This record gives sequence, C-alpha cells and structure tokens, in this order.
Amino acid sequence: MYSTFIQPLTPVSLCSPGQMTDLLYTEKDLVTSLKDYIRAEESKLEQVKTWAQKLDVLSATATQDPEGFLGHPVNAFKLMKRLNTEWGELESLVLKDMSDGFISNLTIQRQHFPNDDDQTGAAKALMRLQDTYRLDTQTISTGELPGEGPMTVEDCFELGKIAYSDADYYHTELWMEQALKQLDGGEESTVDMVTILDYLSYSIYQQGELERALDYTKRLLKLDSAHQRANGNLKYFEYQLAKQKKVEAEEGLKEKEEREREKREVSEKKGRPADYLPERRKYEQLCRGEGIKMTPRRQSRMFCRYSDNNRHPLYVLGPVKQEDEWDRPRIIRYHDILSNSEIEKVKELAKPRLRRATVHDPQTGKLTTAHYRVSKSAWLTAYEDPVVDKINQRIEDITGLNVKTAEELQKDEPDAFKELGTGNRIATWLIYMSDVPSGGATVFTDVGAAVWPKKGSAVFWYNLFASGEGDYSTRHAACPVLVGNKWVSNKWIHERGQEFRRRCTLDESD
Repeated sequence: MYSTFIQPLTPVSLCSPGQMTDLLYTEKDLVTSLKDYIRAEESKLEQVKTWAQKLDVLSATATQDPEGFLGHPVNAFKLMKRLNTEWGELESLVLKDMSDGFISNLTIQRQHFPNDDDQTGAAKALMRLQDTYRLDTQTISTGELPGEGPMTVEDCFELGKIAYSDADYYHTELWMEQALKQLDGGEESTVDMVTILDYLSYSIYQQGELERALDYTKRLLKLDSAHQRANGNLKYFEYQLAKQKKVEAEEGLKEKEEREREKREVSEKKGRPADYLPERRKYEQLCRGEGIKMTPRRQSRMFCRYSDNNRHPLYVLGPVKQEDEWDRPRIIRYHDILSNSEIEKVKELAKPRLRRATVHDPQTGKLTTAHYRVSKSAWLTAYEDPVVDKINQRIEDITGLNVKTAEELQKDEPDAFKELGTGNRIATWLIYMSDVPSGGATVFTDVGAAVWPKKGSAVFWYNLFASGEGDYSTRHAACPVLVGNKWVSNKWIHERGQEFRRRCTLDESD
C-alpha cells in the first residue's frame, strides 16, 4: 500500500492553512453577530431616549401648574396609566438582555477557538522567523512585511511575556523594548510603562548587562518611587556593579584580556537557545539565501532539458521539463508535474485528516510533537481517489522506480521501516503544491544547497548510494514560511522492488 504524505505549513501557527482559514471565517461570523447585538442595543436605547424626551416635555409642562394640569380628567387618567403600565413596560425594556443571540453564538464558536498552547506556539514561531531571517522588531511591529498589519503595544508586550515565561530573556528584551518604544512614541495602551520597564530591566540583568538593567530600574522608579521590587533591585544592581568595578580595577592585563574574551563570547551567543547547534547557523544562512555559490565550472554542467525517461511511451511525444538544481548530490526538479485541479483535489482529501507532525524522541523511542516542528500532515493512499493513483503512476513513469511499497496509511510507529519489510528509503520525491512569497525553502546543510518552492513542480533525489549505503549529504530541512502558505507532498520510495530498476554496485560514486 503506497501512501502520500501531505504537509501544509503556515508562517506562525500550529494550525494548518485550512484550519486558519476556518478561524478567519469564524471570527467574521462573530463580528457580524456582534454588530447585530450593537444594533439591537442601539434600537433599545433609541426607544428609551424617545420615551425620556417625551416625558421630559410633558413633566416640564405639568409641573408649571400641577393643580390646573390634573384638573383635566384626561391628564389624570394618563398619569395613572403611565405610572401603572407604561413605566413597567419601560422597566421591562431596560432590563431586556439583547446579548442572548451574540452570547449563544460565541459559546458555540468558542469550542473551535485556539488555546493557550496555540497562542504560545504562534508567538514562538514568530520569534523563530525573526531569528532565521534576521528581522528586527521594528520591521515586524510596524507592518513592513507584505500583507501584515501593525502590532500594538499590547501585542509586543504579550510576545515579551511569552518569551519571559520560557526564560527566553533575549526575546523578552527585544519585544519589551519595542513596546516601550511605541509607548514613548505616543501610542495609547492599556499596558503601563512601569510593568514594561520591570520586565525589561530584569531580562537585561539576566543577560549579564548590569549597567543597562540599572538604568531601566532608575527610570522605573522615577515613575513609581514606591515600587518594592524595583527598589530592591536598585540596591542589588548597584552593589553588584560596584563589586564588579572593584574587581576590574584590581585585575592585571592578562585577567582583563580574559574578561574581554568572555564578554565577546557572551555577546556572540546572545539570543541563541541552550540547545543551539553549529549546524543551525548554516541552516539559517541557507534559509536567507546565503548559500554556497557554485563555481562557474560546476554551474556550466547544470542544464535544463526535456526528458522522456529512456523513451517511455508516455513521454516520447510529451517529455517532462527537467532542471538540475544541484550536482552533488544530484537534485533534479521536474516542472509542471501537477495541475491546479490535481493540487486542489489532493488538498481537499488531506484537509479533514491533518494532524500535528511528530518527531522521533531518542530518549523514549516514541514519536512526539516538538516546538520546532509545527507543520501538520496527513497520509493518502492510491485507492482513495483516482487522482492519487494517477499521481503515483506518474512518479513511477518519470523516475523508473517501483512505487508499490512504502509506509502504510498514517504509519507513525518509530520502527515503521522494520515492520514494513521494504527496506530503507531509497529516494525522495517532493512536490510543491503552492508558491511561497517569502521563505519556505528546502535546504541541504551538508552541501549548502537550497531549493525554493514552485507550485506544480517536484524535486527528486536518491537518499542511498547505489551500494545501499546512506548518502548523508541529502540530509535536509524545511525553512519556516515568512509570508504565505506552503503545501508539500512527499513520496518516499523504498528499496524493495528496485532490485532490477536501480542495480546495486559497490562503487558509491556511481
């Protein structure tokens, strides 16, 4: 049973693009319901206002000559009627709750709302984008990215708080400073400056910058001289700073050089998480398009061509467009592999079953979710729809490999390959089902290659040498989407069934 692995990725969310779209329409429905409630309240207030104006005129006239006014039997009757009946009706109108429809709709829709984990995940994903693409908070907050609206002080403050709760003082500092900058610029906010300065001074202190932490603490105390924690911090920071300066004054040249070296190391590591690996730096460079450039000699060997896969009957008259993306390992892109209608059908089949993607935990041996993998995935088998079967056959015709053996539907056991008995993954076929305005590249960190999404195209490479040994240069990762949505479809082709299609050799260079 061969299955197709579908992955949609959004810039900053744990939800898939389809689910995010549903949330947008949910919010739109709630706004409509809220407007209906406002209109109902305005209509009620208009009725009360009309009643009040009418009685205001009447009572002003009546109180000029109370006896004369009540001497008229009709006026006496109407006074009794108003006090006995009409004021009761007005009371009922004022007490009438016009919010029932809105509250009922809100209660129904709330079950589909994101939770705290979703909000935290979206915040961390935004900070990951910030680091990967070296975006400053001003660029993000002012809405300079395409299709983005500006962020408020409250938005920046919330991002800073989420980072703070994760002991990520680097991002706490960045976003609290941005919130402070916008407050200083005159933006109105429900968040007070004292609270922002409190977070800011402590996060800076945690990064070892005593003087700056002290400056922000002094600024806080100018606004609130009775702030208990700030007063305590002021004394502590001043004591630590004096102690530090005393040590610096007494140390020799060698000690000063060592201290300066330590300061440089701390500065270089600023903003890096505790689990930061050297490979991540290269990964982020590739995501930004700062990859290794081929020499002119290597570049001259890269071609675009029409391929009929050794005169395959289907492609003799209509060959496929083939482009060399990289030479070692050889990565090939095939253009116009899927039509728009085929892409939409695959997405339609996948959307209802999208689930959060998992990774293998080496400590427990189980599959689990991870904060750095926020995509959602689904599996499709050939028998589910003729389109899936047609795509499977197309891949077999183009690659010349047997695609009848692979993981079963939603196979998520960590030792899935062993249970299948079909060998390792010999090759990968990756289909891009959307264009991505910014970000979303597939990068190969060992060789410095980056492949960018192009809707309807597919890239193909072998994961194993012809000898059966693993080709570790094909280790790859997906870059986060900065702007837009990314849909991809993977086909993992296994060793079993390829014995006569890709013959084994002991020469790894073959």
